[in-house]
Amino acid sequence: MNKQFIVNLPVRQLDKSKAFFSALGFSFKAEFTNENAAFMIVVEDCIYAMLTTEPFFQSLTGKPVARATEANEVVLCLSCESREEVDSLIAKAAAAGARIPHPAEDHGFMYDQGFEDIDGHLWNLVWTESQA
Repeated sequence: MNKQFIVNLPVRQLDKSKAFFSALGFSFKAEFTNENAAFMIVVEDCIYAMLTTEPFFQSLTGKPVARATEANEVVLCLSCESREEVDSLIAKAAAAGARIPHPAEDHGFMYDQGFEDIDGHLWNLVWTESQA
Protein backbone atom coordinates (compact mmCIF):
# COMPACT_ATOMS: atom_id res chain seq x y z
CA MET A 1 0.00 0.00 0.00
CA ASN A 2 1.23 3.47 -0.88
CA LYS A 3 1.57 6.07 1.83
CA GLN A 4 -1.37 8.41 2.11
CA PHE A 5 -1.70 11.87 3.58
CA ILE A 6 -4.83 12.73 5.55
CA VAL A 7 -5.36 16.18 7.01
CA ASN A 8 -8.10 16.70 9.61
CA LEU A 9 -9.92 20.02 9.40
CA PRO A 10 -12.51 21.27 11.87
CA VAL A 11 -15.66 22.69 10.28
CA ARG A 12 -18.61 24.51 11.79
CA GLN A 13 -21.36 23.01 9.60
CA LEU A 14 -20.45 19.68 8.04
CA ASP A 15 -23.22 19.65 5.42
CA LYS A 16 -22.32 23.15 4.20
CA SER A 17 -18.62 22.22 4.02
CA LYS A 18 -19.43 19.06 2.06
CA ALA A 19 -21.55 21.10 -0.36
CA PHE A 20 -18.76 23.68 -0.73
CA PHE A 21 -16.10 21.10 -1.60
CA SER A 22 -18.49 19.12 -3.80
CA ALA A 23 -18.97 22.31 -5.82
CA LEU A 24 -15.20 22.31 -6.42
CA GLY A 25 -15.39 18.76 -7.76
CA PHE A 26 -14.19 16.81 -4.72
CA SER A 27 -15.99 13.65 -3.66
CA PHE A 28 -16.40 11.76 -0.40
CA LYS A 29 -16.02 8.15 0.71
CA ALA A 30 -19.42 7.25 2.13
CA GLU A 31 -18.07 4.40 4.26
CA PHE A 32 -15.94 6.87 6.26
CA THR A 33 -18.54 9.63 6.48
CA ASN A 34 -21.13 10.15 9.22
CA GLU A 35 -22.76 13.01 11.17
CA ASN A 36 -19.38 13.91 12.77
CA ALA A 37 -16.99 13.68 9.84
CA ALA A 38 -16.71 13.40 6.07
CA PHE A 39 -13.77 11.73 4.32
CA MET A 40 -12.97 13.90 1.29
CA ILE A 41 -10.91 12.61 -1.62
CA VAL A 42 -8.44 15.28 -2.72
CA VAL A 43 -6.21 12.99 -4.84
CA GLU A 44 -7.43 9.37 -5.12
CA ASP A 45 -5.21 6.85 -3.29
CA CYS A 46 -2.92 9.61 -2.03
CA ILE A 47 -4.33 12.76 -0.36
CA TYR A 48 -7.48 13.08 1.72
CA ALA A 49 -9.08 15.57 4.09
CA MET A 50 -11.23 14.50 7.01
CA LEU A 51 -13.73 17.30 7.57
CA THR A 52 -14.80 16.99 11.19
CA THR A 53 -17.36 18.89 13.21
CA GLU A 54 -15.68 21.19 15.72
CA PRO A 55 -16.93 19.25 18.81
CA PHE A 56 -15.69 15.96 17.35
CA PHE A 57 -12.36 17.53 16.34
CA GLN A 58 -11.89 18.85 19.87
CA SER A 59 -12.65 15.41 21.33
CA LEU A 60 -9.67 14.03 19.37
CA THR A 61 -7.14 16.37 20.97
CA GLY A 62 -8.69 17.80 24.12
CA LYS A 63 -7.44 21.21 22.99
CA PRO A 64 -9.55 24.18 21.95
CA VAL A 65 -10.27 24.43 18.24
CA ALA A 66 -8.46 27.30 16.52
CA ARG A 67 -10.68 29.62 14.52
CA ALA A 68 -9.16 29.66 11.03
CA THR A 69 -11.04 32.89 10.31
CA GLU A 70 -9.13 34.60 13.14
CA ALA A 71 -5.63 33.09 12.99
CA ASN A 72 -3.58 31.13 10.48
CA GLU A 73 -3.29 27.48 11.37
CA VAL A 74 -1.89 26.09 8.15
CA VAL A 75 -1.89 26.76 4.42
CA LEU A 76 -2.91 23.73 2.37
CA CYS A 77 -1.17 23.73 -1.00
CA LEU A 78 -2.46 21.65 -3.90
CA SER A 79 -0.55 21.31 -7.16
CA CYS A 80 -2.51 21.67 -10.38
CA GLU A 81 -1.80 20.38 -13.86
CA SER A 82 -2.21 23.74 -15.61
CA ARG A 83 -2.85 27.44 -15.16
CA GLU A 84 -6.35 26.77 -16.42
CA GLU A 85 -6.95 24.24 -13.63
CA VAL A 86 -5.85 26.85 -11.06
CA ASP A 87 -8.25 29.40 -12.56
CA SER A 88 -11.08 26.86 -12.81
CA LEU A 89 -10.81 25.77 -9.18
CA ILE A 90 -10.59 29.39 -8.02
CA ALA A 91 -13.73 30.24 -10.00
CA LYS A 92 -15.57 27.25 -8.53
CA ALA A 93 -14.42 28.16 -5.02
CA ALA A 94 -15.57 31.76 -5.42
CA ALA A 95 -18.94 30.65 -6.79
CA ALA A 96 -19.33 28.29 -3.80
CA GLY A 97 -18.69 31.09 -1.30
CA ALA A 98 -14.91 31.21 -0.84
CA ARG A 99 -13.05 34.42 -0.17
CA ILE A 100 -10.27 35.12 -2.68
CA PRO A 101 -7.62 37.02 -0.67
CA HIS A 102 -5.37 38.11 -3.55
CA PRO A 103 -5.14 38.04 -7.34
CA ALA A 104 -3.30 35.25 -9.15
CA GLU A 105 0.48 35.54 -9.16
CA ASP A 106 2.23 34.70 -12.43
CA HIS A 107 5.98 34.16 -12.15
CA GLY A 108 6.35 32.65 -15.62
CA PHE A 109 7.50 29.21 -14.47
CA MET A 110 4.95 29.19 -11.61
CA TYR A 111 1.35 30.34 -11.37
CA ASP A 112 -0.64 30.37 -8.15
CA GLN A 113 -3.67 31.72 -6.38
CA GLY A 114 -5.43 30.89 -3.16
CA PHE A 115 -8.81 30.87 -1.53
CA GLU A 116 -10.20 30.80 1.98
CA ASP A 117 -12.89 28.14 2.35
CA ILE A 118 -16.13 28.78 4.22
CA ASP A 119 -14.48 27.84 7.54
CA GLY A 120 -11.47 30.08 6.96
CA HIS A 121 -8.94 27.38 6.00
CA LEU A 122 -6.42 28.71 3.48
CA TRP A 123 -5.87 26.72 0.26
CA ASN A 124 -3.18 27.60 -2.27
CA LEU A 125 -3.39 26.23 -5.81
CA VAL A 126 -0.14 26.17 -7.75
CA TRP A 127 1.05 25.14 -11.21
CA THR A 128 4.75 24.92 -12.08
CA GLU A 129 6.50 24.03 -15.30
CA SER A 130 7.80 20.47 -15.16
CA GLN A 131 11.42 21.57 -15.67
CA ALA A 132 11.26 24.21 -12.93
